[in-house]
Amino acid sequence: MKEFQVVPIDRAPPPAIFLVTGIPGSGKSTVARALAERFALGAYIEVDKLQECIVSGGRWPGPEPEEEPDRQLFLRARNAALLSDSFASAGVVPVIDDVVVLKPHLDFYRKSVRTRNPTLVVLAPDPEVANARNRSREKVLVDDWSFLDAAMRSQIAGEGLWIDNASQTVEQTVAEILDRCGIAAQ
Repeated sequence: MKEFQVVPIDRAPPPAIFLVTGIPGSGKSTVARALAERFALGAYIEVDKLQECIVSGGRWPGPEPEEEPDRQLFLRARNAALLSDSFASAGVVPVIDDVVVLKPHLDFYRKSVRTRNPTLVVLAPDPEVANARNRSREKVLVDDWSFLDAAMRSQIAGEGLWIDNASQTVEQTVAEILDRCGIAAQ
């Protein structure tokens, strides 16, 4: 039997790091996972799962600013950025899935992801479409988060790739992202 050895982890960086955002129900989790799956080495980073790592005292952000939930929002973003950089250093295409609708949150990601500037993908279906999607899935949100659409359109308008995916399949949305970025999936 061959002796186990530590092998090098790092490789050439991937062609991109993606940050997929949109309001709840916009399809960002489904699209982000499908986008990561299009690469020979792709990692899906679900920021909600990072929030769930806080097993005591975890506070989810709400519609009104609150110090502790907002601090944890930036903590999970920092952890997503660190994880993204680790994957990217190993040649894995990271795809971060997070609700990023405010400019300070986006700027924090841009400052925290150090390997390369993340390609922002904003999924922007009509809020009524997003609300209907929320009502038809297991992961039902109690609150109506459609007000985040107005915040997103005023705070980060003109940033990244905006896609109205209301009438697109997941595959069509992923194909549009790759096409508009000029990246061929592997």
